[in-house]
Amino acid sequence: MNILKKNLFTLLLLSLWVSSSQAAMRELPAPNTVSPEMQKLTEAAPLPFWNLHPKDHAEWKSFVQSVAEATATELPGLREQMEVTVTPGSIAGVPVFTVTPRKIRPENSERILLHLHGGGYVLNPGETGTYEAILMAGMGGFKVLSVDYRMAPDFPYPAAMDDAVAVYRELLKTVPAEKIGVFGTSTGGGMTLALGLRAKAEGLPLPAALAPGTPWTDLTQTGDSYFVNEGVDNILVSYDGWLGEAAKVYANGHDMKDPMLSPIYGDVSGFPPTLLTTGTRDLFLSNTIRMHLKLRQAGIDADLIVFEGMSHAHYLMDPNAPETRFHFTELKKFFNQHLQ
Repeated sequence: MNILKKNLFTLLLLSLWVSSSQAAMRELPAPNTVSPEMQKLTEAAPLPFWNLHPKDHAEWKSFVQSVAEATATELPGLREQMEVTVTPGSIAGVPVFTVTPRKIRPENSERILLHLHGGGYVLNPGETGTYEAILMAGMGGFKVLSVDYRMAPDFPYPAAMDDAVAVYRELLKTVPAEKIGVFGTSTGGGMTLALGLRAKAEGLPLPAALAPGTPWTDLTQTGDSYFVNEGVDNILVSYDGWLGEAAKVYANGHDMKDPMLSPIYGDVSGFPPTLLTTGTRDLFLSNTIRMHLKLRQAGIDADLIVFEGMSHAHYLMDPNAPETRFHFTELKKFFNQHLQ
């Protein structure tokens, strides 16, 4: 009888967990105001690992490896389609990848874009972090330097930012700040903004322009869209999945409202022109619009692109989607306007 009760209790808990996981996704009609390519992304099932809660170092490493293996299979075809080459190297002791388009526009010959990849400070190690850099180099015609920064759980805060700043500091020795732009998506967007804060704090010249895409500007669960878009965004889905776990494992006990972790709480006065991107279904919609307003209130030349119907970072997920082409064309125009 005790065994029966135990089994029934286990089944009840399992059913509640399944029900809560399913309930997290809210069924909405696919918007007919987006391209067919984007509509397919909007209609897709949520990422299967969104509600993962790694319990130890081994589970984190297994999670990271499985995502990396899936991404790695897409890179050869993407490099060929974008007509770029990717060369590994090292700057200031930090691994980097130089992404070079087959054709560099004459005005970009002395310019360079510094790329900080996304992945919650845990995902996309090594060359798997170059996906966005390949798109930018191919569609924008810029040479892109992608930083393979250290990540949690092996290297928690401030390792990622230390690596990004070390590469930027070294880059300044050969390239004037006026010819450097910085960009990245999600975590990479948050790091792009934090790099501006670190540069100010350390007396370094700021880059000529910043382009944070759907940036993780607040590692705490603060902001309307963390709740309004919960179960609507089919990429991140909810802060209460792996995302919140990643915030904790990277912060490693530090105050998550430290501006170097959550740049929304930093002093952005004196920042360079900034272009931010998000979508109406993005869990990080509030992260992005709060940052945009903060920059505008500080008198910074800041623009905002909000894509219809788009979940978190959908503009990276189909290189053939018109929205993807539009995003990187806008970034190209933005950097062409502000880099000398």
